[in-house]
Amino acid sequence: MAYQMPLKAVGTAAFMLLFFWAYFGVLRNPLFPVTEMPLIFIDAWIPVSGLAFPVYASLWVYASLPAALLREIQPLVHFGIWMAALCLFCLGIFWLFPTGVPPAGIDWSLYPEMAMIKDVDASGNACPSLHVASAVFAAIWLARIARAMGGRRWVSGLIWLHCLAILWSTMATRQHVALDVLAGALTGAVFGLLSLRQALRSASAGDL
Repeated sequence: MAYQMPLKAVGTAAFMLLFFWAYFGVLRNPLFPVTEMPLIFIDAWIPVSGLAFPVYASLWVYASLPAALLREIQPLVHFGIWMAALCLFCLGIFWLFPTGVPPAGIDWSLYPEMAMIKDVDASGNACPSLHVASAVFAAIWLARIARAMGGRRWVSGLIWLHCLAILWSTMATRQHVALDVLAGALTGAVFGLLSLRQALRSASAGDL
């Protein structure tokens, strides 16, 4: 983590600032009326939980870990470019085909720990879930980095367990429905696998 620390710190902070500016801009100015996402049988399996909020918020650390753990500039740049491409792809869908989650019918005063995201992040920009896509994208990179660092199988297991917990949290906070999560997981997997393949093909990515 000590390698390229100033670049990583400044780059990650700048990336997040630009992302939130674009995200909330699209959220507040969709091109067309918002379409409500339908519920499926999976949605009935996951109840609301106050424990989901810290897991949901942990994405911002989780998604930053691959960049923090990369030593060489070239794979670091590959990661950043592909993460930006993932975000732009999803934001483009949100702008052109805006979607939102249906009203949950829940008294959110009973879940004060969720008050911040309910006040700030409206139930839009739903499908595909960019929260889920970012988690899956990061998990693919983290699992590969862990193997390169000599991590045992249980390390990769923890990485994917945390990823699954983030996916659960998006539904347990009612920020997303099951179809959002499935679409986000597919999107994150496609971008994650393509980006890692490109990084591994490059000459200086041998340390991945």
